[in-house]
Order: sequence, then C-alpha cells, then structure tokens
Amino acid sequence: MIKLDKISKAYETDGVETPVLFDVDLKIDSGEFVAIMGPSGSGKSTLMQILGFLDRPSTGKYFFDGKDTASFSDDELASLRNARLGFIFQSFNLLPRTTVLENVKLPLQYSPTTKEKDKDGLANEALKSVGLGHRINFFSNQLSGGEKQRVAIARALVLKPEVIFADEPTGNLDSKSGSQVMEILDQLNTQGHTIILVTHESNTARFAQRIIAISDGQIVKDERVVGKKQYAGELK
Repeated sequence: MIKLDKISKAYETDGVETPVLFDVDLKIDSGEFVAIMGPSGSGKSTLMQILGFLDRPSTGKYFFDGKDTASFSDDELASLRNARLGFIFQSFNLLPRTTVLENVKLPLQYSPTTKEKDKDGLANEALKSVGLGHRINFFSNQLSGGEKQRVAIARALVLKPEVIFADEPTGNLDSKSGSQVMEILDQLNTQGHTIILVTHESNTARFAQRIIAISDGQIVKDERVVGKKQYAGELK
C-alpha cells in the first residue's frame, strides 16, 4: 500500500535549512500494525506527517497504492486524507463545548458522498464501536482523558478509513486508559485496518506486529514481532 523511496525532508527558517529525514526507504502493506519509535527530535512525527499527506517530502518519491503522490494536487491529497485515512493525536483535538456526537460527525461534513440523513447514524455507530454510545450528548469537556481519546478514535473511524495514523495516542493518558485505547486499535487492526503508530513508549509499541526505530532522521531498525503483543524491549 505504502512505499517510500529515498525520502528526505528539510525545513527552512530565515534562510537556514534544517534537515530532518535522510533517504528513508519504507514499505507498509495493507493490514499491518506498525509502530514507529524514536526519541524526541528523531524525525518520527515528520515521517508520520509525510505518510499521512499532512506534509510533502523535500526529495524522494512516495507511492500510495502504486501511484506517485508527487503528481497529486493539494485538493486531491485532502480528498484522499478524508476518504481513506484517519488520524488520532496525543492532544485529542476535540472541539470544546461541543457534543461528542458533533465532534465525531465533523469529518462527515467534508464528505461529498455522505448524505445528511445518514450522518447521525454513522457517528453513533462509530461511538458504539469504542464503547461510548451512552455519551453522545455529553460535551467533550465533560469527559475523562481516556474517553476523549476514544471519541477521537470514533471520529477517525467514522468514514471507515483503510489506514489509521496514531501519533502518541496514549501520551496524555494514565496506564489503564492507555491500555484501553491500545486494545481498541488492536481490535481495529484485527478487523482489517492498517495502523501506523508513532510512540516512544515500548509498552504501547508491544501491540504492533512490526517495530521501526528511527534515529537522527534515519531508520536504524525494522523488526517484525513474532507473535502478537510479545514485544517487550526498549528500542533506542
């Protein structure tokens, strides 16, 4: 599904260029659960942003389903993000003083193929799948951290994406809530979703089938886990 060929990324500020990624080669197949690990500043979040079409590489090629994405316009990339990708972030990114239902419905407002009469039902279905069907009329600021992240997962799921990107999804949660969130992602992977997880926590990465370690903008390890959830080491 995903192929990166010699991807590099550099940012320019006030005429000073700061390289972040260097000649990254990577393939991710449909249905994989991949964890990208590395310390702060290693380039893992930049890599996820490029994979999720939130940023473009400086050099190299990115193929999605065999198509070179360099030729895609910004509108085409936005359409692809909305239709086929879902995003979960550490900070939840929920609208405050807005109901859980309205938060989950938000991606549907930008879907040209979703009928207005179907939006409540789709949002309800997504919320039930993460165990929050009883919270639909609560405001987002009335929820616990774990519940907020489950709402964020429901929002990412509402358009039934093929790929779900999770950037430090347990970073703001206690261990119990973090485990619940990871169990949900594990179930989604079992159902066929491709999961690409960015984390620095080995306890979170143990749910993945494949661990990619990145350091100083380069992939330094790419290991497949033998048996589900048996990864217990710390990649540095």
